[in-house]
Amino acid sequence: MPNQTIKRDVVILGSGPAGLTAAIYTARASLKPLLIDAPADAEKQTTPGGQLMITTDVENYPGFGHGIQGPDLMAEFRAQAERFGTEFMETWITEVDLSERPFQLYTETDQTISTQTLIIATGASAKWLGIPGEAKVPAGFGGNGVSACATCDGPLPAFRNKTLVVVGGGDTAMEEATFLTRYAAKVYVIHRRDKLRASKIMQEKAFRNEKIEFIWNTTVEEIVGTPEEGVTGVRLLNTETGEEQVFPCAGVFVAIGHKPNTDLFKGLLEMDEVGYLKTSGHSTATNIPGVFACGDVQDSVYRQAVTAAGTGCMSAIDAERYLDHLPVAMPSGEEITIEGEHITPDHKAIITPDGHMVPNESEA
Repeated sequence: MPNQTIKRDVVILGSGPAGLTAAIYTARASLKPLLIDAPADAEKQTTPGGQLMITTDVENYPGFGHGIQGPDLMAEFRAQAERFGTEFMETWITEVDLSERPFQLYTETDQTISTQTLIIATGASAKWLGIPGEAKVPAGFGGNGVSACATCDGPLPAFRNKTLVVVGGGDTAMEEATFLTRYAAKVYVIHRRDKLRASKIMQEKAFRNEKIEFIWNTTVEEIVGTPEEGVTGVRLLNTETGEEQVFPCAGVFVAIGHKPNTDLFKGLLEMDEVGYLKTSGHSTATNIPGVFACGDVQDSVYRQAVTAAGTGCMSAIDAERYLDHLPVAMPSGEEITIEGEHITPDHKAIITPDGHMVPNESEA
């Protein structure tokens, strides 16, 4: 219905491990969360369920001794959230107003969602090369020899004792290549320039590794293979000579970085230079009281399903405490309640919304 307003105490944006864990915890706390999925969109790289929906075997998530398929794991997450009463909506959020609480979210269908707290779990998207063969199966070999996460997929049997390719020249590429040498017979790093962008220590570590070799001044033009075998090679172009060749390999790891999905919040929430949301070291609070962030949208270091789920739990507890009028730690170091009371970093005083300072000491 046009101009419909939906009112909630908790709204969660994102349905990956972080968002669904936040949903499980807030739903169990009887907060009746509304979780908003971004619709599936190949161009925008969005899939309800997050990046695990394009992952095959997940062997490092605790509790699954024999591993589990990425989509199956996310189905389990979702079923658990539904079991406790999470409500789901699939739509694009086109604009947000975080200037005052309740916060206002506006959808592409002219609905307005009003919420006392907002948990942002929109994740991050891997940057891709945009070349033939890179897309998700069946359009390409994504999930069948092409990956953007060595930690997730490198230990799989399909890559063990094989020749693998890593594309990139930064710290991420060096980390991925070094990690893959634990399992691969050989790892070739393909870089479009004649020198790396990676930090000196990461470069030296890669150069010292006997299993890593570098192919300089070269771009990957196409990933080739068959549906039965998966990736069998890459078509390379030497940018200096113009020479092309098909280089045989069993897997391609694209390591040119990630982009956090935070465009909606630019100018509203504090971010680092890349766009990751800044949160408190003691909580998942952002610089706006009542707005919390969890998962890959605020984590540029670990980027694992289990760490995303962990911060999803934290954000749910933070939101619950906030709604219970308990103080939540902010990035500034102070603590703030839903009523607008500020507790100083040393905990010695409370500043009320009207500016009065009250001692925060228990009576003897």
